[in-house]
Amino acid sequence: MSHFDELKQKWEKFVHFLKEKGIIRTARITYNVTWNMFLIVTVLLILGGVFAAGVGAGFFASLVKDEPVRAHTSMKEDIYNYEETSTAYFANKTYLGKLQSDLDRHEISLNEVSPYVLKAVISTEDQYFYEHEGVVPKAIFRAMFQEFSGASVVTGGSTLTQQLIKNQILTNEVSFDRKAKEILLAMRLEKVLKKDEILEAYLNIVPYGRNSSGRNVAGIQAAAEGVFGVPASKLNLAQSAYLSGLPKNPFVYTPFNKGGEQKEDMTAGIKRMQTVLSRMLSAGSITQAEYDEAMKYDIKKNLTTKKQSSFERYPYLTVEIQRRTVELLTKLNAEKDGKKLSDLSAEEFKEYEDNARTQVRQKGIKIFTTIDQKIYDDMQQVVKNDNLFGPANQYVYNSKGQRIKLDKPEPEEVGATLIENKTGKIISFVGGRDFNREQTNHAMRAPRQNGSTMKPLLAYSYALETGKVQPGSIVPDTPIALGTWKPNNYDMDFDGLVSVRHSLKKSRNIPAIKSYQRVDHMKATEKLMQMGVTSLTKGDRTQNAMALGALDVGITVEENVNAFSTFANGGNFVDAYMIERIESNDGEVIYQHKSEAKPVYSAQTSYLLIDMMRDVLSSGTASGVPRKLAFQSDWAGKTGTTNADKDSWFVASNPNVTFGVWIGYDTPADLAGNTGQRNQTIWAQLINAAYKNSPQLVDAEKQFAMPSGIVRREICGISGKLPSDLCRSAGLVTTDLFNAKFTPNEVDDTLTKGRYVLVGDAKYKALPSTPQEFTKDGVLIKEEFLRELGLEALNKLTNTTNLLNNIVPEKELKENGKVPAAVAGAKMSDGVLSWASHGENDVIGYRIYHSSDGTSFKKIGSVTADKTSAKVPAGIVYVTAVDIAGKESPAQTKVQVGEKKPPAEPPTPPTDGDGDKPDEPQDPPPPPTEPADPGTGDPPPATTQNNNKKKPSN
Repeated sequence: MSHFDELKQKWEKFVHFLKEKGIIRTARITYNVTWNMFLIVTVLLILGGVFAAGVGAGFFASLVKDEPVRAHTSMKEDIYNYEETSTAYFANKTYLGKLQSDLDRHEISLNEVSPYVLKAVISTEDQYFYEHEGVVPKAIFRAMFQEFSGASVVTGGSTLTQQLIKNQILTNEVSFDRKAKEILLAMRLEKVLKKDEILEAYLNIVPYGRNSSGRNVAGIQAAAEGVFGVPASKLNLAQSAYLSGLPKNPFVYTPFNKGGEQKEDMTAGIKRMQTVLSRMLSAGSITQAEYDEAMKYDIKKNLTTKKQSSFERYPYLTVEIQRRTVELLTKLNAEKDGKKLSDLSAEEFKEYEDNARTQVRQKGIKIFTTIDQKIYDDMQQVVKNDNLFGPANQYVYNSKGQRIKLDKPEPEEVGATLIENKTGKIISFVGGRDFNREQTNHAMRAPRQNGSTMKPLLAYSYALETGKVQPGSIVPDTPIALGTWKPNNYDMDFDGLVSVRHSLKKSRNIPAIKSYQRVDHMKATEKLMQMGVTSLTKGDRTQNAMALGALDVGITVEENVNAFSTFANGGNFVDAYMIERIESNDGEVIYQHKSEAKPVYSAQTSYLLIDMMRDVLSSGTASGVPRKLAFQSDWAGKTGTTNADKDSWFVASNPNVTFGVWIGYDTPADLAGNTGQRNQTIWAQLINAAYKNSPQLVDAEKQFAMPSGIVRREICGISGKLPSDLCRSAGLVTTDLFNAKFTPNEVDDTLTKGRYVLVGDAKYKALPSTPQEFTKDGVLIKEEFLRELGLEALNKLTNTTNLLNNIVPEKELKENGKVPAAVAGAKMSDGVLSWASHGENDVIGYRIYHSSDGTSFKKIGSVTADKTSAKVPAGIVYVTAVDIAGKESPAQTKVQVGEKKPPAEPPTPPTDGDGDKPDEPQDPPPPPTEPADPGTGDPPPATTQNNNKKKPSN
C-alpha cells in the first residue's frame, strides 16, 4: 500500500469520528455565524467610512465655501504679483542701484539659478515635488496627527505649491479654514502652472532675512548678492545649502543684523545648512564627496563685505529720483483715467500718489535718468572741500532784531544745477554738503530769493521785448523813493547817467527798478512763469522789488538755471527734467520723456540779454571767473545777492549748458566775507569738474549766434539817441546793439555849448560875471533834460561813469553873496608859494600878484580852486581868492621872495613911434607854475611880509 493510500484511510477515519460526535455540524453553524458577522461588520465599516468621508467632505466644503473659484489668469496674476525692488540708472543706462523699499527683491528665471539651489530646496522642502499634484496626503495626515497629539516636533505638511499659495494668495494665519483653502488652491494651481514655473515663483518670493546692507531680502537672486556677493547662478553647493535653509526661520538663521554687520554667533544658521546637506545626501542629490567638501566650507569667511546701498552712496540723488518718479506716475495714472491733477480732490490725489509710490517701492520698475555719473561724483567731491566755504553760522535775528544763538551752528550750504540747454536734461546737481546733517535738496527743493539774478529774467527782459529799453538806453542811476521804500545800490552810491548795459554789468539796482517800472508787471511776471518759475504769489506779481529778486517764497536753483537757459535757447523755454524713461520689470515702456521748446521771448531779445551778460564776465561783477576756468567758452551770466547778503548766486550760460550755484545758510543769515568771490570760485571748480569728464558737452565749439534783426548803431552816450554834432565834439558817441524794430530815430538834443568852471571833481556852468580866466569852453547838459530824468539835485556826474567825462551839467554854483575872505597861510619854500585852501564853497580860483620893489603890483597869473601853490619870481607877492560871481578877496599879507633890493631910480620909459608908452613892460617877470589868463583892474592893497632870510655870500 502506498503512502498516499495510508493518509487517505486516516483522513476518512477522522471524519467519521467527527460525525459520530456531532463536531462537524457544530463547526458548520459556527462558520456560518462568523462569516455573517464579518459581512455585517464589513458593511458597517464601509457605511461608517462613507459617512465619515461624507462628514469630512462636508466639513471641508464648509471651510472653503467662501473661497471664490479663481480663473487661471487671475491665479497667475496673484502668484506673480510679488514685491520687487525698483532700480535706477544714470545716463547711458549706467547702473545706479536699487531704490529704497521695505524689501530687496530682484526677479530672475529658473535657468539663472544654480542647480545646487534647486536640489537643496526640493530635498529640504518638498522631496516629492515632481510627483505630487499639489498636496501630499501622507504629509498632511502626519502634520494633523502631530498637531492633535501635541507632539514636540511638528514636521509640517506643506508642499512648495502650498507655500506659494500661502505667501502670494492667502495669509500666514494658522487655522483649518486657511489650510483647507491652501489645499484646494494648491491642487488648482498645479493645473495652472507647470512644475518649473511653480519652483521659479517660489524661489523669487521666499524671504531670506537680511543682506550685508541690513535690508530685508526676498528671492534667491537678492539673497545670493546680498549674502555672498555673487549672482544666484554662481552659488556653490555650501552656499546653496546655506541659503536654502534660511527660509525656515529667516531672522534666526540670517548672518547679518539690522545694521548690516555680521552676527558674532552664526551657529544656528550653520547647523541649518548641515541639515540641508544631510537631506540632500539622503535623497541622493549629492555624493558623499560633495557632502564632505561642503561641510568643510567656511561660510562666515566667505560672506560678502558690508556694502553701501544706493541710498547711502547717493542719498540726494536717490531721494530725488524716487520723488520725481512718484510725481510722474501720479500724473500719468490720473491721465489714464481721463483726469487732470488740477481737477482732483485731495483724497483722489492722495490715492493716485499712494498707488504711484507703491509702483516705485514694490513693482520692480526701471528708472533711467539724465544724470552723468562721473560729473555727479566729481561735483560731490568738490563741495567736500571745507576751505571753499565760509564759517558756520552761530546766530539768527528774530522779528524784533534781537540776536539769538542757535542750538547747533549751521554750516554754509550750497546748491547747484547743470542743465543742457537744447534738451532740458539735468546733467548733474549738488544737493548739499552733507545729507546726514541736512536732508534738504538745496538745488531742487529749497526756494530762496534770487537777488540780482532776477534782473535779466524780469527787470530787463520784457522791457527789451517791448522796446521800452535797449542795451544803449540811458536809465539814470539816481536816488528814487517808491512810497516808504527808498532803494539803494549795494555800494550805497549812484552812477548817474548810465546805459542799461552798464547797469546790468555792474549790477546797479536803481536802473533795474526804473526799467521794470516801464512795463506791465502782470505781463512781465507771466513771462517769468512761462520760464518755469512756479512759486510766484499775487504780491510778487505787483511789487517793484521783484526786479531785484525780492520774492515772497523764492525760486529754486533748478528753476533759476532753467529760466536762464531760455535766453541760451533763443527765447524758447525747455523744461528741465531728470527722468528719461520708466520701464516695467519686463521691459515695457511706461513713460518716455519728450522735450518741447515753448517760445517765450524773441530771438532778438534773448541775444541782447546774452550779449549784455557777456560783459558781466568780461568786465563786470564776475570778471574774475574766466581766470578760474580750465577752459574758455562763450559764457554769459549774472551774479546776485539778496538783502544783507543772506543769499549769493551766480548763473551763467554758454551755447550748450547753463549752470548755477547758490550758497547760504538754511536759516537765512548774513554771509561772511566776500561771498560773491567765494560763490564764483565754487562755480568755477564745479564746472571745471564737469568739463574734465565731458568737454564736448560743457565747452561749446561755437559762440552764441547773432540772429537776424540785430543791428549795431551809433548813439549819443548821454541820451541813447542818434549823435548830434555837439555829442560828437564832446566825444560822447558810442555804439551798441539794437533790435532793428527799436533803433533810435531822434537826434540828441540834450546838449548845448557854454562855459564852465571846475571846483574839485565837480563841473559847474559859469555865470555871466564869472571871470573868463577861470572858465573853459565845453559842452553842457541842458538843465531841462536833467529835470526830466530827476537829476535836479545831482552835481557830480563825471567820475563814476565812462559816458560823461567831457560834458557838464547845466547847473550853476550858488554864490554866497559876499566878497571872499582873504587867503591865509601863505609861505615860501624853495621858490614855491603855497597857501591854505579857501573855506568858502563858491571860490573858483586864485590870482597871484607880483612886484619887484613893493611899489607897483601886477597880476602875474591865476589858478583854479583845486590848486594852492605856484612857482613865483623873486620879489614881493600875494594871493587873492575869486568867487563864481567874480568878486575878489582882499590881498593877503605880502610875501618876500628872495633878497630885498633897494628902490631904484625909475628909468626913463621908452616910447614907441608915436611917443606913447607900450601897453606891457619890456621885461615882464616870469609867470607862476600854472598861470591862467591875466586879469584886468587895479590890484587890491596888501601888507608886506618877508618870508626869506638873507643868504650868506660865497
